[in-house]
Amino acid sequence: MVIVQSFNHGSEAVKHFEALPKTIFIMHTYIINASIQIIPIVEDKHPYEWVDEAIAIIQRSGIKYEVGPFATVLEGTYQQVMEVIHDVNEYLFQKGCEEWISNLQIQIRSKKDITGEEKTSKF
Repeated sequence: MVIVQSFNHGSEAVKHFEALPKTIFIMHTYIINASIQIIPIVEDKHPYEWVDEAIAIIQRSGIKYEVGPFATVLEGTYQQVMEVIHDVNEYLFQKGCEEWISNLQIQIRSKKDITGEEKTSKF
C-alpha cells in the first residue's frame, strides 16, 4: 500500500498535487521482477565494498534474488521488491555512502505473474 504525503514546498506543481483528491492505491500481488544496479561514486573505500553491503541487505530480505556481474535481479510482489530497493538505498544513506547511482529496471504484468524463469528458461 502506498500513501502519498503532502510536501510543504511552495512550488506550483506541489500546490497542484496537494489540491488533487487523495487516493490510496494498492498494487496487485502478482510476482514481478526487477534489477537493481548500485554504482557508488566514492573515494572512501573500493566501490565493490559498498555493492557487497547492498547485496547483503538483499540476501537478508528473504526475497528471491540472483546476483549477476552488473546487477542483481529481484523477484517478489511489487511491495516486496520496492521495499528491498528502498532498504538498499536507505542502508547506503544511513551508512554514509557519499553518492551513488541506483539503476532500476522493473517489469510488471497487470493480471498475472512475470518471472525470471519464464523469461530465461528457453536458454
